[in-house]
Amino acid sequence: MKAMSNDKPQGVCASDFVSIVGEENAVCLWEDIELGQQKRIQQAMASGKLPSCIVYPRTQEQLAAVIATAHINNWRVLPCGSGSKLSWGGLVKGIDVVVSTERINQLIEHAVGDLTVTVETGMKFSDLQALLAKSRQFLAVDPTTPESATIGGIVATGDTGSLRQRYGSVRDQLLGITFVRADGQIAKAGGRVVKNVAGYDLMKLLTGSYGTLGFISQLTFRLYPLAEASGTVVLTGKAEAVSEAADILRGSALTPVQADLLSTKLVSSLGLGQGLGLIARFQSISESVKEQSNRVLEVGQKLGLDGAIFADGDEANLWQRLQERIHTTATESVITCKIGVLPTAAMEILTQVELGLIHISSGLGLLQLESKNQVLKIRDELGSAGSDAYGGLRLRTQANKGFLTILSAPVAVKEQIDVWGYTGNALPLMRRIKEQFDSKNILSPGRFVGGI
Repeated sequence: MKAMSNDKPQGVCASDFVSIVGEENAVCLWEDIELGQQKRIQQAMASGKLPSCIVYPRTQEQLAAVIATAHINNWRVLPCGSGSKLSWGGLVKGIDVVVSTERINQLIEHAVGDLTVTVETGMKFSDLQALLAKSRQFLAVDPTTPESATIGGIVATGDTGSLRQRYGSVRDQLLGITFVRADGQIAKAGGRVVKNVAGYDLMKLLTGSYGTLGFISQLTFRLYPLAEASGTVVLTGKAEAVSEAADILRGSALTPVQADLLSTKLVSSLGLGQGLGLIARFQSISESVKEQSNRVLEVGQKLGLDGAIFADGDEANLWQRLQERIHTTATESVITCKIGVLPTAAMEILTQVELGLIHISSGLGLLQLESKNQVLKIRDELGSAGSDAYGGLRLRTQANKGFLTILSAPVAVKEQIDVWGYTGNALPLMRRIKEQFDSKNILSPGRFVGGI
């Protein structure tokens, strides 16, 4: 094994873990890690010390032993799956070892009749959906980078998308969870059935905790049957008319599974027309999809909006392009933000940014800020309200009982700003919970709200 200068010899860390996982290719020294992966890991870290190695356990028991070893030696650990969302959240500090769960990736049980599935944390979301599709079922979340995202990473970051319009958040899909505590002990909560009230609801606590409370190792989800038909309506035009169409849709008896407001640049880049946009997807029996789609189209026509209906391959292509456009950044300087506002204030926010999407019911969405100048404006905004459109963006969301969180940004930017922008009064409680779950502060230190 190679060694490189660091706070402790590389070989000490690596050899301890090799004895657990049983094979050298499951422990990789930092200097031997592929450059692209090194870069992804460094996006999660404050400048300075580099981790000594990355460890790939293959079983839950190996994972528990790896974490127990780190706990005994006071080694700080950065949990990850495939690394697709390592750039999200705050910067971790002083990491000694990265532990990846991507090789803990087996299907445990698919109860087709009960509409539930239990999987290991490292299974790819796309692989799981392909397995479920054979039984005409699916997991009702639509995460960032669905091809590479792992199930554990989706839960750890609370990563869902437009499907929450109909099915709710990641938390709403979870029935059971198994995780490895910071001391290496294995714990469970929930179960494998839909009606389950046993124990504390640790599933909601661990969802969106960014690996700061424990290592998720196994998950059970509720499932839904695939719909017979699907159709999508897009309305584009002036902000006032699009906003009114969204209000009508929210107050109607129509049941879209996805419904989002789109910024002007997002609309034009997808070739959907001019102005702001409203996109609504319906999935049900064919007659229902057709009827609901036509009713939305009629609403748009009455308001003077341009409209179009997408079906079959055109529809699938549209949603794929939308997903790629809102999540793919053109340059490394782009700042991706998660936003939450009152749904009635969504249009005000979208008129202030170039690229953005906000769900019409939850008020949650994503924004992209694209230039170094906009980075500086965000910094100005954190110190004072500012006079430009971007300067008061976080203040505007807070005034509308919302929030603006920086998901991904250059490390230099994250080192200068408050990524989370949390203004609530629950931080002392969060710190006590962290102390209970991870008294040595070895799991993802600094990644969560308030530097937790």
